[in-house]
Amino acid sequence: MHRRDFIRTSGAMAGLAVWPTAAAGRIEPPRRQSDRLMKIALTPGSIGVSVDNQLELNALAHRHRYEAVEPRAAELARMSPAQLEEVLTDLRDRHLEWAAASLPVNFRDDEAVFRKELAALPAIAAGLQRAGVTRVGTYLPQSSATLTYRRHFDLMTTRLREVAIILRDHGLRLGLEYIGTQRSLVARRFPFIHTLAETRELIAAIGTGNVGLVLDTWHWYTAGETADELRELSNTDVVSVDLNDAPDIELRDLRDNRRELPGATGVIDVAAFLGALRAIGYDGPVRPEPFNQAVNAMDNDLACAVAGDALYRVVDPAAPSVL
Repeated sequence: MHRRDFIRTSGAMAGLAVWPTAAAGRIEPPRRQSDRLMKIALTPGSIGVSVDNQLELNALAHRHRYEAVEPRAAELARMSPAQLEEVLTDLRDRHLEWAAASLPVNFRDDEAVFRKELAALPAIAAGLQRAGVTRVGTYLPQSSATLTYRRHFDLMTTRLREVAIILRDHGLRLGLEYIGTQRSLVARRFPFIHTLAETRELIAAIGTGNVGLVLDTWHWYTAGETADELRELSNTDVVSVDLNDAPDIELRDLRDNRRELPGATGVIDVAAFLGALRAIGYDGPVRPEPFNQAVNAMDNDLACAVAGDALYRVVDPAAPSVL
């Protein structure tokens, strides 16, 4: 779809023509509802945005009035003290906070790969700690070709416990995201964790005290869950939150990489989802994760503007449009 067609047809972007305020650099802080604790966060990969460094990402986030930004873990770990201070000063000057970093360890498959990446984790975790990052997130495997549920559960418990201990030693919380998409669940022979309840069982089995959830409206919807289940959580149970919407088709036909921007279709009850998070006092990052081909095709500024506007519309409708 051509970007102008996408903009014209999406309700979340009605009336978009240009974004002169952002382009000219005349950025005013967004108004926030007095009771809003959640932070509008930019995670570039989920909207097809690519940058070369943390400073460039900070500038993009500020230009489009995000309130938090993804920490680039490996880059932060490599920085000299002077380089890190430059980034942290830039973060403060732009009134930004850190969102959740992506876990740089593949714990889902090959043992040799896992061990190699686990060995590198302490240095990366130390870099995140020096930068003041406190949240790290990852996703759980949806199925296995060889492991039954029980064997898979035991393996994930063991591996994630090792990961979580290293992160805990550096003041970091680990968030786990379950995948509820039905197609993903049956993609291989043995289905695995795909609900909030099962993920909480895994977190309890890990037992390190610093593991929580990455919640995603898509997986909450595809798993058939309710706002009441979210209200059973506490703020400390939730590490990060992803927002998106779904096309109006049968659950069994939904594809994980064919999503919509938050609030675009109304298929997912994002108001109920966010209402439950407000009820438990969630005060962390909320990120757009549409995995949408039209958004991915946009240039960096337009993608950030469109995704940011969609977030504000559902999280803080009283704020002025960022476009």
